[in-house]
Amino acid sequence: MALTTGTPAPASAELRGENKMSKGRWAREVGWRYIVAVLAIAYAGFPIIYIISVSLNDSQLLSGSNDLFADVTTINYQALGDTYFWSWVVNTLVIGSITAVGTVIMGAAAAYTFSRFRFTGRRVGLTALLVIQMFPQLLAFVAIYLLLLSLGDVVPALGLNSRLALIMVYLGGALGVNTFLMYGFFNTIPVELDEAAKIDGATHAQIFWTIILRLVAPILAVVGLLSFISSFSDFLLAKLILVEEKNWTLAVGLYGWVSDRLEANWGLFAAGATIAAIPVVLLFLFLQKYIVSGLTAGSVKG
Repeated sequence: MALTTGTPAPASAELRGENKMSKGRWAREVGWRYIVAVLAIAYAGFPIIYIISVSLNDSQLLSGSNDLFADVTTINYQALGDTYFWSWVVNTLVIGSITAVGTVIMGAAAAYTFSRFRFTGRRVGLTALLVIQMFPQLLAFVAIYLLLLSLGDVVPALGLNSRLALIMVYLGGALGVNTFLMYGFFNTIPVELDEAAKIDGATHAQIFWTIILRLVAPILAVVGLLSFISSFSDFLLAKLILVEEKNWTLAVGLYGWVSDRLEANWGLFAAGATIAAIPVVLLFLFLQKYIVSGLTAGSVKG
């Protein structure tokens, strides 16, 4: 049987056009997603644009700022210098940063202990952490107030109107949920890495700081970000513990400007809120890069 060789015939125009999506099909399968995305962006972005417009308007009423950017002025931003606003910014950043770092370190150390060691009470401890998550920290605000009121007579640095006391309260409330969250992530790290490091003479501390923490960087970034945002936006506990106006956080201070409806200063509030949103946005963008890179790197490695 003779074999014939030759180049295949070129595909017809109809075959070449089969892979091209028609406009109607593109609109049905893909185009509507762009419409939904634009509507979602508009829905989420309008409050931001509106609050920026209010901050650039010299009117202190929201009703006088319905025309976006009709009157652009920086008088509200200049007026922030005559208040405790920048002290509130410093207080909030210090409290949020220390709380985020402390939460990550404490939660990671506890999660590493539960994940790698076997000791008496381990199962009870994990169950206790799971149960603690069911009760929000705000349920104990009366007990926290009375505890700090009594503790302040002995150790003034841990009493009412103390930023250190507020940080301690935040750390205690976040330890349970973050430890349990990190515990599941730590279990995904092979134990063989620990055993190989021990053969090379590494201690548990060296394994924890130099090996494990680098491998669990994505969950550390998530926990740190959530902890910072939680303490940054908290109102009730900060209002309860911080008494003097100069020691307030941004959430408490900004609320004070609009708490009285008859004397509400919405222009000053909008200017402060616009500036207050910048650190959170920058931190989110910075950590998002590490989270995405860490997750994608782990998905392609064998």
